[in-house]
Amino acid sequence: MTDSVRPHFHGYEQIPLREYAERAYLDYSMYVVLDRALPFLGDGLKPVQRRIIYSMSELGLNAGAKPKKSARTIGDVIGKYHPHGDSACYEAMVLMAQPFSYRYPLVEGQGNFGSSDDPKSFAAMRYTESKLTPIAEVLLGELTQGTADWVPNFDGTLEEPSWMPARLPHLLLNGTTGIAVGMATDVPPHNLNEVVSACIRLLDDPDATTADLCEHVLGPDYPTTAEIITPRADLLQMYETGLGSVRARAVYEKDGPNIVITGLPHQASPSKIIEQIATQMRAKKLPWLEDIRDESDHANPTRIVLIPRSNRVDVDQLMGHLFATTDLEKSFRVNINVIGLDGRPQVKGLKAFLAEWLTFRTDTVTRRLNHRLAKVEQRLHLLEGLLVAFLNLDEVIRIIRSEDEPKPVLMQRFALSEEQTDYILETRLRQLARLEEMKIRGEQDELAKERDRLVAILASKGKLKKLVKDELLADAKKFGDARRSPLVARGAAQALSETDLAPSEPMTVVLSEMGWVRAAKGHDVDAAAMNYREGDELLVATRTRSNQQVAFLDSTGRSYSTVVHSLPSARGNGEPLTVRFSPAPKTSFQAIASGDNDQRFVLASSHGYGFVTRFENLTSRNKAGKAMLSLTPNAHVLQPAAVSDVAQDRVVVATSAGHLLAFPVSELPELDKGKGNKLIDIPRAKLGTEHVVAVAVVAPGASLSVKSGARTMTVTWKDLEAYLGGRATRGGLLPRGWQKVEGLSVE
Repeated sequence: MTDSVRPHFHGYEQIPLREYAERAYLDYSMYVVLDRALPFLGDGLKPVQRRIIYSMSELGLNAGAKPKKSARTIGDVIGKYHPHGDSACYEAMVLMAQPFSYRYPLVEGQGNFGSSDDPKSFAAMRYTESKLTPIAEVLLGELTQGTADWVPNFDGTLEEPSWMPARLPHLLLNGTTGIAVGMATDVPPHNLNEVVSACIRLLDDPDATTADLCEHVLGPDYPTTAEIITPRADLLQMYETGLGSVRARAVYEKDGPNIVITGLPHQASPSKIIEQIATQMRAKKLPWLEDIRDESDHANPTRIVLIPRSNRVDVDQLMGHLFATTDLEKSFRVNINVIGLDGRPQVKGLKAFLAEWLTFRTDTVTRRLNHRLAKVEQRLHLLEGLLVAFLNLDEVIRIIRSEDEPKPVLMQRFALSEEQTDYILETRLRQLARLEEMKIRGEQDELAKERDRLVAILASKGKLKKLVKDELLADAKKFGDARRSPLVARGAAQALSETDLAPSEPMTVVLSEMGWVRAAKGHDVDAAAMNYREGDELLVATRTRSNQQVAFLDSTGRSYSTVVHSLPSARGNGEPLTVRFSPAPKTSFQAIASGDNDQRFVLASSHGYGFVTRFENLTSRNKAGKAMLSLTPNAHVLQPAAVSDVAQDRVVVATSAGHLLAFPVSELPELDKGKGNKLIDIPRAKLGTEHVVAVAVVAPGASLSVKSGARTMTVTWKDLEAYLGGRATRGGLLPRGWQKVEGLSVE
């Protein structure tokens, strides 16, 4: 590009793009942090809140006034002080009017200002009316008494206060939330009486620790009656660092057979909680509940009724599950990140916060007293000049009538100041009556006493501290109330497992040769007589209960599990296990087991290896299952045998050649998974033709049934002694005609 066509930028600043972007982002970040998202420690307000309250006071919307349309207030706010969106500004005002959002609302609203069920369901600002509440006086009462700095508004035509001269630590009373750039704030609300009590303690004892202050501030106090269950030690740590969390739990009571929830955590939606519970009921994950009703009304703002299926339902266990799985229990983050008196954001603990606020309050009171002292001295000065004029009234009148410029003459004649002279010249004739001297001298005496009192307070730190303390106590007496959120020590809520929630009913799980599964009610089920799909038949069935899990072993030795009550009904053909699980291709299911987690089973393969394991090891949440039994080539999985007593039960192993071996279960190792140890000796020469047919576990006094073709032979506990031997021995040979063993069962 030649110089003739190159653009020229004259009178413009040229900086690198990186520097420009960095500067612009930093400016934006500082604006968001200081002028939008984080509150000021002194009055606890964000700029938009401060401007709303100030505008309402300027419109005369105090607690005793008639409310005006909210649109009028918002129009003044955005037109004079806060040039931003009207909807966001109105939402900020609505928040300060919601008793379920603010512990001590600053705005009194008339009309639809939302509900705890949906805080943002408020009506448009053209429909609602609003005014300030009495407690807003705590923020505004001293505003005109020289207690705040004033700055120009956005266009320089008006002035607005930089902060409100709060008489109470408002930020701790109502709390706040905000997200800035790179930082956030979450301050919980507190009880006014407790906070004032802590302030008094800190005024009396500046060396008081956070633990000392926590004797007064017991914990957050939300606008709801839900319990705060955070341990005392955690609350103390939270107040020590300014960081932590608070856990709140709903309050319930028994009303006959029903459970009535009467208080929800802060910002918890009743309709959302009802939907969360109903969703679990529809998914059959809450069989203990029959129904749920919302009986909330004006007299009972929160009344959610849970109807159990029977009187045998464990209410505490059920509610513990609901606390863990719904918004009946919520955790609130605490991050006391505020803009301090130095104009910098910082996370502050309780003591640092209160100490800095008391400094703010002491400075505010000092400014108020100095402002009043200046007013008193100015008034005394004017009264002194007025008294001089009154005592020399004839001379004053003569000078005024005869002189073209009476002001300098009066100043010289009576040694008056310019302010005194102006005041005399502006005085009306009616004030020159005979009784006026007495009034002047009476007012002088009163003002002199007030001046002496103000000077004494300003000169004494003790008197100043007492004044601050007395004003705090007066406001606490006027606006304080009882704690709403009780602090209760509770254990952590535990969600119940599906097995705990399901009713315990006898069930029989049936698995077909082709891998189709179903569950029939009861234990007296003839699984072989059921209808099966064409070409399919019974593989194995096991007795269990509806609230237990059932495990399936495939041809590779992997284990899969599911809850019994989730299986399809036996009225149909069931469903293929491949719908629930993801086994490897060309894999078939070969065995099934069910029981409690601590139930022991003997797991074995057709090549004569096995071990004892707990049922819990067979369970898996993974659809692909878990490796359980290691198989040698061409071996398959045998049906697991349940163990009732490891110390007394006997393992019985039968081979296809008719050999039967019984030995104590205790001789087998207990493993989580693996191949196991040799159960019975099969000569190397017969490994290709002889294999283990079945494994059973016989308890003392029980009998063993050996199935061979259409016949069954019963072997008693005593008869088994003929086949007793050490593990991995050959065992004894069954009688002729019974050596073709097809299966074993225990009676």
